[in-house]
Amino acid sequence: MSTVPRRTARTSAARGWCDPRWVTRPRTTPAGPAPRLTCTARRGRTNRVYEVEEGRPFWVLRPMLLLVTVALVVISVAVVSAVALSSTVVRSLGAGVGLSDVTVEVWSVVRWPLVGVLVVAAVALLYHATPNVRQPRFRWVSLGAVLALVAWVTASVGLGLYVRSFANYDRTYGSLGGVVVFLLWLWVTNVALLLGAELDAETERARQLQGGIEAEVTLRLPPRDTRASDRRRRRAEDDARRGRALRGAAPDDEDRP
Repeated sequence: MSTVPRRTARTSAARGWCDPRWVTRPRTTPAGPAPRLTCTARRGRTNRVYEVEEGRPFWVLRPMLLLVTVALVVISVAVVSAVALSSTVVRSLGAGVGLSDVTVEVWSVVRWPLVGVLVVAAVALLYHATPNVRQPRFRWVSLGAVLALVAWVTASVGLGLYVRSFANYDRTYGSLGGVVVFLLWLWVTNVALLLGAELDAETERARQLQGGIEAEVTLRLPPRDTRASDRRRRRAEDDARRGRALRGAAPDDEDRP
């Protein structure tokens, strides 16, 4: 029977295989995304895009993600409200509160630019806050953001045409058909955002290479924080050192009975 303590072996395996860089890819089923994670380190894929470990501690990362989520929810509500409040709806509501026709016409003109500004702000916030890298500056618009928006709009329109013309989710999933389509749309949105983040990362790599920086293998962007990753690395080194000591204390073959 092995003398290796169960807890040491289990935690060593967890710390080795649950590195945030080695999270398994999500599986996609006909019902939508079915992500499987090998560990509890459920970090954003943007860390993998920028080739950096998640080093922010729990008490720093979780509040930040919560604030980003709240901001995205507010932006989403504003976008949905702007899309729903068409000129006809605003004119009907304005008749009760005394809105003039000029106000209705102004709203009909600024509604779609406002939606575009809100969507751009959401993408810029995601690209700036989620990866554990110090960006050179906060960019409202980047090549990756433009690509993500174009891909997202194109894929959303294509998905809508597919669902309306070819797919029959209501017959397959019944009342859950709308939920399945919504999950599939979220997956498409996630793919579009990751495509844009990948373009931004490769653009930064090209910029560094042109500046003479060795970025062929790894991007040379400083991380925001390394306390959590340093702690994981020290624990892994301690586990490896105890394992070597335990292996060195094992009897040789000729000494065994």
